[in-house]
Amino acid sequence: MEGQFGASSSTHIKNKQYVGPDSIIEIIGGYLYHGRPLAKMTFGLYGSMGINQAILFISDFKLCHYMKIPPRSMFLVQVVGTLISGTTQFFVQWYLLTSIKNICEPDKLPKGSPWTCPFERLRFMDNVIWGLVGPAQVFFPSGQYSKLFIGFVIGAMAPVLIWFMARRFPDKHWIKLINIPLILTGTKGMPPATTVNFWSWFFVGFLFNYVVYRRYKGWWAKYNYVLSNALDAGCAFMALLVTGAIQLPSGVYGINWWGLDAGDHCPLASCPTAPGVVVDGCPVFT
Repeated sequence: MEGQFGASSSTHIKNKQYVGPDSIIEIIGGYLYHGRPLAKMTFGLYGSMGINQAILFISDFKLCHYMKIPPRSMFLVQVVGTLISGTTQFFVQWYLLTSIKNICEPDKLPKGSPWTCPFERLRFMDNVIWGLVGPAQVFFPSGQYSKLFIGFVIGAMAPVLIWFMARRFPDKHWIKLINIPLILTGTKGMPPATTVNFWSWFFVGFLFNYVVYRRYKGWWAKYNYVLSNALDAGCAFMALLVTGAIQLPSGVYGINWWGLDAGDHCPLASCPTAPGVVVDGCPVFT
């Protein structure tokens, strides 16, 4: 819900705006460790996660500075929290992998099961594409998707174009509101997020950050970020409660309705786009 309401209050206060170099690290690792997916995965882990955790670390210190918390106390809390969370996550994941049948195999799981592991499967495919096959065979120079590298040029030039348009037409105030990094960074969630996720994010975000903001600005200023944090905490609490009390003991994953399907409800979403590939029920591209 944090993404739907714009940001939680803590993220808003810390002003955490960060576009990570994940794609660049994937490309560099793919060229350096072609045919070695584990080496490429380790390279990406230390390259991207180190930067991400450093940004989170500094953001926490910025918040503690605002709240007059001593830096040494904050550092101690971060170290202890890291040890506790890392240890807990290891044993929880070990328990899930050894106790849930067909975990991470969506085709064998019952409808509505949350144990489809979308991020893990995405990471696996990343290592296959960037590490095992390699960017040289998939993208540049000999891959059929080499033209996608033009996206780096477009991404670099788009903010400059917006800046030029804002200077050229100063009376068009809406141009200054266009944030290209924010727009492009939002697509990083797809995959594994589907169009259903993006439309729900857009609807809730538009409702609270445009409609409510314009009509009930006093309520928005007082309760919007509080409500965002409350929904985040409530979602996490209910996830633990439902998982521990209902799903794991009884195998009940929910009533049979439209929202139980985790897909994007589009039969063409899984169709291949490569020219000449024939699959039943899918169009053939030439």
